[in-house]
Amino acid sequence: MSPLERRYRRLIRAYPRAYRAAHGEELLDVLLGHTDPRRSRPPLREVVSLLANGLKERAWQATTAPAWSDGLHLGVTALCAASLAAWLPYAASIPLWCALSALALVLVVMGRVRPALPLALLTGIKSWALGTGVVFVDATPLPVEPAFLTPDPLYGLSGPLGAVAGPALACAGLAVLALREDRPRRRSPWWLATVPLLATAGPAWMSLDEPAPAVAVRIAAEAVTLAGAVWAGRLTGDLRWALAAALYLVAGSAAFAQHLMDQSRQDLAYWGLLAFLTLVAAVAPRGSRMRAFT
Repeated sequence: MSPLERRYRRLIRAYPRAYRAAHGEELLDVLLGHTDPRRSRPPLREVVSLLANGLKERAWQATTAPAWSDGLHLGVTALCAASLAAWLPYAASIPLWCALSALALVLVVMGRVRPALPLALLTGIKSWALGTGVVFVDATPLPVEPAFLTPDPLYGLSGPLGAVAGPALACAGLAVLALREDRPRRRSPWWLATVPLLATAGPAWMSLDEPAPAVAVRIAAEAVTLAGAVWAGRLTGDLRWALAAALYLVAGSAAFAQHLMDQSRQDLAYWGLLAFLTLVAAVAPRGSRMRAFT
């Protein structure tokens, strides 16, 4: 296999697996037939085109699942990842609960919502117990001090409302999905990689008065993800991404609202950015599907 072919094969992995199985070799033949075989790298224009078209095809294939249930499952996946990220810096103090939360996230990513529900319920009750000082199952010493990534105790910035909002929404979403006969589709394993990214920015609502570099990374990641929801909704005319974004925003707004009077202008601007992108994601799909088919 030539270096050029090898690089083209890597690029077409941007397309969904089903698309690659049906058209991958044909697409590869076309690309190799129209490119100088003496080249070792594809032209930049083709690289950009393949990545962009691959993302478009993934967005369109996502619309084959029912919109509301798929959007709900996507939002629940994001909430479970955020919940595990909030606990990750405290894994040395609450190892069992971190393990249960991680298992719940893996099951949700796999689409196994029914076995994930009791685990999410247990960890959600433990989140409420840690946020309010109530003993549940084991007597965890409070405050729960971090071992790495953050200097703040668990839920020291968010309070009880921030501790329970995300897990409660995740459990409610899982309960609704568990009532359906059809199992949600599997999510990308890359969702597991978002956990350390979210964990580096802290366990709760972030203070932007003296932002660390990791906070900026999280803000950028959230903004890019929500912008992707806007783009996918506009492309397909589908609201599933807006529903997922709304769930994430509601959960994140709980801790923010509890300490509203103490928030700085930077905090308000950050929340405003998330709210604005979520609103645009809800409005962007209007009329797009009609234009796409005419």
